[in-house]
Amino acid sequence: MSQSFFALISRMRYINRWGLMRNSLPENIQEHSHMVAVLAHALAIIRRDIFGKPCDVNACAALALYHDASEILTGDLPTPIKYYSRDIMAAYRKVERIASKRLLNLLPVELRKAYEPLLSPEVEGDLYPLVKAADKLSAYIKCIEERKAGNNEFLSAEAQTRKLLEDMDLPELKYFLENFIPAFELTLDELDTLT
Repeated sequence: MSQSFFALISRMRYINRWGLMRNSLPENIQEHSHMVAVLAHALAIIRRDIFGKPCDVNACAALALYHDASEILTGDLPTPIKYYSRDIMAAYRKVERIASKRLLNLLPVELRKAYEPLLSPEVEGDLYPLVKAADKLSAYIKCIEERKAGNNEFLSAEAQTRKLLEDMDLPELKYFLENFIPAFELTLDELDTLT
């Protein structure tokens, strides 16, 4: 029995995102996964507490935390390549499934049942759209931060990602965009955190 699952998970910090873009603020998949988990948790709470729909907020956060775990083995394939054609998308999904299964098999048999739904790249159910939205929301926030740092390399990605978010038609996401995204444009002093 191999016990290297968590040692591999800790290596998420070595897989950089946005490989084709000049980054002012480098981001790895460990940082990204944390932010996606924070955002998915928030979207789930909004679903439950603002819109009154049942939602397992902790399950949503856990699902988001592991949403890119397969990239430990596959690396982060740049978006223009990953979504270039249906054939490439299908092939990459197959690679993700194989990588996820390999990761799952690094756990003791007794733990696999708990981790299996977290490592599936194509999780079905009502939480998946929230995690997908949180993933795109994290990318959008990254674009805002790069623009604010003076990096115009992300302007097109910012506009495209904003459109993708608006097209998702999720009330939880719309609520987040309207109520929380404007604060990402502020400076630390404008956030009024110290008074």
